[in-house]
Amino acid sequence: MESPVGFNAVPANAPGRLPSLAAYVFRRALAIFLPVAVLATLACGLIYVEVQQVLRGGANDPQYQLAEDVAARLDAGAPPSSVVDTTSIVDPSSSLAAFVIIFDSNHTVIAATASLDGGPPVPPHGMLDAARPGAPSAVTWQPRAGIRIATVTAAWSGGFVLAGRSLRHVEQQEWNAELLAGAAWLAMLAASAAASLAAAWLWPPHSAVT
Repeated sequence: MESPVGFNAVPANAPGRLPSLAAYVFRRALAIFLPVAVLATLACGLIYVEVQQVLRGGANDPQYQLAEDVAARLDAGAPPSSVVDTTSIVDPSSSLAAFVIIFDSNHTVIAATASLDGGPPVPPHGMLDAARPGAPSAVTWQPRAGIRIATVTAAWSGGFVLAGRSLRHVEQQEWNAELLAGAAWLAMLAASAAASLAAAWLWPPHSAVT
Protein backbone atom coordinates (compact mmCIF):
# COMPACT_ATOMS: atom_id res chain seq x y z
CA MET A 1 0.00 0.00 0.00
CA GLU A 2 1.37 3.39 -1.00
CA SER A 3 1.93 5.97 1.68
CA PRO A 4 0.11 9.31 1.38
CA VAL A 5 2.00 12.03 -0.47
CA GLY A 6 4.47 13.73 1.86
CA PHE A 7 4.49 10.84 4.34
CA ASN A 8 6.60 8.22 2.52
CA ALA A 9 7.88 5.69 5.00
CA VAL A 10 11.65 5.33 4.99
CA PRO A 11 13.43 2.49 6.71
CA ALA A 12 15.07 3.64 9.88
CA ASN A 13 18.37 2.05 8.84
CA ALA A 14 18.54 3.80 5.42
CA PRO A 15 21.75 5.86 5.58
CA GLY A 16 21.37 9.57 4.81
CA ARG A 17 17.58 9.36 4.21
CA LEU A 18 16.17 10.29 7.58
CA PRO A 19 17.37 13.32 9.49
CA SER A 20 18.16 12.89 13.12
CA LEU A 21 15.28 13.05 15.54
CA ALA A 22 16.58 16.32 17.00
CA ALA A 23 16.70 18.03 13.60
CA TYR A 24 13.21 16.77 12.76
CA VAL A 25 11.79 18.05 16.05
CA PHE A 26 13.50 21.42 15.61
CA ARG A 27 12.11 21.96 12.11
CA ARG A 28 8.62 20.98 13.19
CA ALA A 29 8.84 23.27 16.24
CA LEU A 30 10.04 26.15 14.07
CA ALA A 31 7.13 25.69 11.70
CA ILE A 32 4.72 25.90 14.64
CA PHE A 33 6.55 28.76 16.39
CA LEU A 34 6.96 31.26 13.53
CA PRO A 35 3.28 32.13 12.91
CA VAL A 36 2.64 32.30 16.65
CA ALA A 37 5.63 34.65 17.08
CA VAL A 38 4.30 36.93 14.33
CA LEU A 39 0.88 37.12 16.01
CA ALA A 40 2.46 37.80 19.42
CA THR A 41 4.59 40.60 17.95
CA LEU A 42 1.60 42.22 16.23
CA ALA A 43 -0.57 41.93 19.34
CA CYS A 44 2.02 43.50 21.67
CA GLY A 45 2.83 46.21 19.14
CA LEU A 46 -0.80 47.17 18.62
CA ILE A 47 -1.49 47.22 22.35
CA TYR A 48 1.51 49.49 22.97
CA VAL A 49 0.51 51.87 20.17
CA GLU A 50 -3.03 52.09 21.56
CA VAL A 51 -1.80 52.81 25.10
CA GLN A 52 0.73 55.36 23.81
CA GLN A 53 -1.93 57.19 21.81
CA VAL A 54 -4.31 57.30 24.78
CA LEU A 55 -1.57 58.69 27.05
CA ARG A 56 -0.42 61.28 24.51
CA GLY A 57 -3.94 62.31 23.57
CA GLY A 58 -4.92 62.70 27.21
CA ALA A 59 -1.95 65.02 27.77
CA ASN A 60 -3.75 67.68 25.67
CA ASP A 61 -7.07 67.66 27.53
CA PRO A 62 -6.39 70.39 30.14
CA GLN A 63 -4.82 72.64 27.50
CA TYR A 64 -7.90 72.47 25.29
CA GLN A 65 -10.03 73.76 28.16
CA LEU A 66 -7.54 76.46 29.11
CA ALA A 67 -6.96 77.76 25.59
CA GLU A 68 -10.63 77.81 24.62
CA ASP A 69 -11.79 79.37 27.90
CA VAL A 70 -9.18 82.13 27.74
CA ALA A 71 -9.92 82.82 24.06
CA ALA A 72 -13.66 83.06 24.83
CA ARG A 73 -13.08 85.55 27.64
CA LEU A 74 -10.80 87.64 25.44
CA ASP A 75 -13.40 87.66 22.67
CA ALA A 76 -15.96 88.80 25.25
CA GLY A 77 -13.82 91.89 25.89
CA ALA A 78 -11.81 90.92 28.97
CA PRO A 79 -8.31 92.44 29.05
CA PRO A 80 -5.45 89.90 28.79
CA SER A 81 -4.10 90.85 32.22
CA SER A 82 -7.40 89.82 33.84
CA VAL A 83 -7.71 86.34 32.32
CA VAL A 84 -4.30 84.96 33.30
CA ASP A 85 -2.48 85.15 36.62
CA THR A 86 0.87 86.64 35.62
CA THR A 87 2.04 86.56 39.23
CA SER A 88 2.21 82.73 39.12
CA ILE A 89 4.94 81.88 36.62
CA VAL A 90 5.54 78.29 35.43
CA ASP A 91 8.98 77.07 34.34
CA PRO A 92 8.25 74.15 31.98
CA SER A 93 11.79 72.85 32.39
CA SER A 94 11.04 71.90 36.01
CA SER A 95 7.26 72.13 36.51
CA LEU A 96 4.43 69.95 35.25
CA ALA A 97 1.87 72.73 35.72
CA ALA A 98 -0.10 74.07 32.77
CA PHE A 99 0.58 77.60 31.53
CA VAL A 100 -0.96 80.12 29.14
CA ILE A 101 0.66 82.57 26.72
CA ILE A 102 -1.45 85.21 24.93
CA PHE A 103 -0.23 86.59 21.61
CA ASP A 104 -1.55 89.44 19.48
CA SER A 105 -2.09 89.08 15.74
CA ASN A 106 1.59 89.92 15.13
CA HIS A 107 2.72 86.97 17.30
CA THR A 108 3.90 89.29 20.07
CA VAL A 109 3.47 88.11 23.68
CA ILE A 110 1.05 90.34 25.58
CA ALA A 111 0.57 88.17 28.68
CA ALA A 112 2.12 84.92 29.89
CA THR A 113 2.26 82.60 32.88
CA ALA A 114 5.37 80.77 31.62
CA SER A 115 9.05 81.65 31.66
CA LEU A 116 11.90 79.69 30.10
CA ASP A 117 15.51 80.89 30.08
CA GLY A 118 14.50 84.33 31.29
CA GLY A 119 11.37 85.01 29.26
CA PRO A 120 8.16 83.59 27.83
CA PRO A 121 8.88 80.81 25.31
CA VAL A 122 7.79 81.80 21.80
CA PRO A 123 6.93 79.07 19.27
CA PRO A 124 7.41 79.35 15.49
CA HIS A 125 4.80 81.58 13.86
CA GLY A 126 3.46 78.72 11.77
CA MET A 127 2.55 76.82 14.92
CA LEU A 128 0.26 79.66 16.01
CA ASP A 129 -1.14 80.32 12.55
CA ALA A 130 -2.34 76.70 12.32
CA ALA A 131 -5.13 77.57 14.78
CA ARG A 132 -8.42 78.78 13.32
CA PRO A 133 -11.53 80.19 15.04
CA GLY A 134 -13.38 77.22 16.48
CA ALA A 135 -10.57 74.83 15.50
CA PRO A 136 -7.71 74.76 18.03
CA SER A 137 -4.39 73.27 16.97
CA ALA A 138 -2.61 70.65 19.12
CA VAL A 139 1.15 70.34 18.60
CA THR A 140 4.09 68.84 20.49
CA TRP A 141 6.64 71.64 20.83
CA GLN A 142 10.29 71.37 21.83
CA PRO A 143 11.51 74.89 22.72
CA ARG A 144 14.97 73.50 23.48
CA ALA A 145 16.74 70.18 23.98
CA GLY A 146 15.33 68.13 26.85
CA ILE A 147 11.97 69.95 27.04
CA ARG A 148 8.89 68.76 25.18
CA ILE A 149 5.58 70.53 25.67
CA ALA A 150 2.05 69.46 24.75
CA THR A 151 0.47 72.65 23.40
CA VAL A 152 -2.99 73.65 22.25
CA THR A 153 -3.41 76.96 20.42
CA ALA A 154 -6.79 78.66 20.06
CA ALA A 155 -7.46 81.72 17.91
CA TRP A 156 -9.21 84.80 19.29
CA SER A 157 -10.21 88.04 17.59
CA GLY A 158 -6.96 89.76 18.54
CA GLY A 159 -4.46 86.93 18.09
CA PHE A 160 -3.78 83.57 19.66
CA VAL A 161 -3.89 81.77 23.01
CA LEU A 162 -1.36 79.00 23.62
CA ALA A 163 -1.85 76.63 26.56
CA GLY A 164 0.84 74.08 27.32
CA ARG A 165 2.42 71.80 29.87
CA SER A 166 5.52 69.62 30.07
CA LEU A 167 5.33 66.08 28.68
CA ARG A 168 7.95 64.78 31.10
CA HIS A 169 5.54 62.70 33.19
CA VAL A 170 3.56 61.44 30.19
CA GLU A 171 6.75 60.37 28.42
CA GLN A 172 7.79 58.44 31.54
CA GLN A 173 4.42 56.66 31.46
CA GLU A 174 4.97 55.88 27.77
CA TRP A 175 8.39 54.44 28.59
CA ASN A 176 6.87 52.26 31.32
CA ALA A 177 4.23 51.04 28.87
CA GLU A 178 6.97 50.21 26.35
CA LEU A 179 8.86 48.21 28.97
CA LEU A 180 5.73 46.28 29.93
CA ALA A 181 4.90 45.58 26.29
CA GLY A 182 8.46 44.40 25.66
CA ALA A 183 8.44 42.14 28.72
CA ALA A 184 5.07 40.67 27.70
CA TRP A 185 6.38 40.09 24.15
CA LEU A 186 9.46 38.23 25.41
CA ALA A 187 7.35 36.13 27.79
CA MET A 188 4.95 35.23 24.99
CA LEU A 189 7.82 34.26 22.69
CA ALA A 190 9.40 32.09 25.40
CA ALA A 191 6.11 30.37 26.19
CA SER A 192 5.39 29.86 22.48
CA ALA A 193 8.85 28.38 21.90
CA ALA A 194 8.43 25.91 24.76
CA ALA A 195 4.95 24.91 23.60
CA SER A 196 6.16 24.51 20.00
CA LEU A 197 8.99 22.23 21.08
CA ALA A 198 6.61 20.12 23.17
CA ALA A 199 4.13 19.84 20.30
CA ALA A 200 6.88 18.93 17.83
CA TRP A 201 8.23 16.26 20.17
CA LEU A 202 4.79 14.70 20.57
CA TRP A 203 4.04 14.84 16.83
CA PRO A 204 4.57 11.42 15.21
CA PRO A 205 7.53 11.27 12.81
CA HIS A 206 6.92 10.69 9.11
CA SER A 207 8.23 7.14 9.29
CA ALA A 208 5.45 6.27 11.73
CA VAL A 209 2.68 7.34 9.33
CA THR A 210 1.55 4.83 6.71
